[in-house]
Amino acid sequence: MQDRYGHRISYLRVSITDRCNERCTYCMPQELQEWLPREGILTFEETLRLIRIAADLGVSKVRITGGEPLTRRDVITFIRKIPEIPGIKSIGLSTNGTLLAREIGSDTSMAAALRHAGVQSVNVSLDTLDRDVYSNITGRDFFDQVLRGIDAAIGAGFDQIKLNTVLMCGRNEDQLIPLVEFAGERNLILRFIEMMPVSTTDVLDEHNFMSVFEAKKLIESCYGNLIPETEFRTNGPATYYQIPGRGQRIGFIGAMTNLHFCESCNKLRLTCDGKLRPCLGSYLEFDIMKPLRAGASDEELKQFFLNVVERKPEQHDFRDNYQPNRKMIAIGG
Repeated sequence: MQDRYGHRISYLRVSITDRCNERCTYCMPQELQEWLPREGILTFEETLRLIRIAADLGVSKVRITGGEPLTRRDVITFIRKIPEIPGIKSIGLSTNGTLLAREIGSDTSMAAALRHAGVQSVNVSLDTLDRDVYSNITGRDFFDQVLRGIDAAIGAGFDQIKLNTVLMCGRNEDQLIPLVEFAGERNLILRFIEMMPVSTTDVLDEHNFMSVFEAKKLIESCYGNLIPETEFRTNGPATYYQIPGRGQRIGFIGAMTNLHFCESCNKLRLTCDGKLRPCLGSYLEFDIMKPLRAGASDEELKQFFLNVVERKPEQHDFRDNYQPNRKMIAIGG
């Protein structure tokens, strides 16, 4: 699949639930959330069918997201079936990390079960190493569970583990150096992400926004000039650097300030309620659940994918006074 701007689509981010056990201010800032009804969520069988159709069209990378995907029952059984789909070469999972260390069998952690099911990479959200700040940002006192989850992920032997830190001026800029040290001690990739207006209109303003340029400058004041790694890429849009003298890799994701951010985009998003979104920072979304449940053939659903790709915008709308119409929890991380 290729859109009219030359984006080659090989990556599908698949949300399997809108539910989460945390209440992060930039994702689902309100304590009360109207969860989607069960019948309004794609079944695992429906989701697997859509992944298979996407794979037939050239998608080779899948990332499972939520909400918090590990809150959905039988998630391991579902994930175990994804590697069986011809063409799928990479399976990742994005999580808040709170459930990775949970025992789901005799001496088996959720992290180990995920690895055994075929997950190769895990992204864990970690915005701070300060317990009180963590509770304030997430609305939950799950800091210890996250640390145990990260250790469980390391023990499970994933090919790659990345820590994702959302930059928030006035809340976690003093945590950047401790997070770099934390990741370095564990040989993990750390990525700093600019906050994007994807939840409510007031989630982002000039007072709480911190750019990746500011973060990079702060880090360099401690470690010296970072060394660009222009050839290193993961599935996402991060720009990577090495810390001089230690070989540690960190990344920066600057959707708001990087004017070339969208040039290499290769993804579509499938929401848990059956919407295909060609861009996170756009209102465009297309209901594939309706034809799916109305009995559409594989060929008809393939054409649906192709029509969505044709509508993919050249770049996101976040810089143009974007007004969110869906919380991030409902779109998928």
